[in-house]
Amino acid sequence: MSGLVERRLLMERVDVTRALRRIALQVIERVKSVDRLALVGVRTRGVPLAKRLQTFICEAEGVRPPVGELDITLYRDDVFDSLAVPEVKPTHLPFDVSGRHLVLVDDVLFTGRTTRAALDALMDWGRPKTVQLAVLVDRGHRELPLHADFVGMAVETGADESVRVRLSEVDGVDKVVLLGPGGAK
Repeated sequence: MSGLVERRLLMERVDVTRALRRIALQVIERVKSVDRLALVGVRTRGVPLAKRLQTFICEAEGVRPPVGELDITLYRDDVFDSLAVPEVKPTHLPFDVSGRHLVLVDDVLFTGRTTRAALDALMDWGRPKTVQLAVLVDRGHRELPLHADFVGMAVETGADESVRVRLSEVDGVDKVVLLGPGGAK
């Protein structure tokens, strides 16, 4: 979205870490047995978030669930609307999806279309026992009947606003900001 400026800082590094630790404990509590758990990060920022969750789960349980990387580019319903030539990156799932408890990890949940595409992509790899969704930020405005099972932060946003997640692994800094049109609020 062009013309958007930073309006408000929603999370700093410490807040991101705290939210991910909380999500990791909630995942452990809900899944009960982490030996059949796998984390699947949606490219791009879902991947480092999934790896951080893996670390926190391992710290708490002594078990390191495998992490996969999912590219959903060709599963998006708008792939050819916004990109003349879509850039497809590899999907890497170093485990059998079938029969596993999967936690799909993404940075922001908005309309639900990315999550729908991710579910479609996962089903091409097998039939998991369960799939749950973990997001760092839920900003509302759903267009599909989807929800996150684990949420770091829920924030109300306007239709003309956007949430931008920055992670040190990709962007060199950990922070979440609310963007909006015009000058700062």
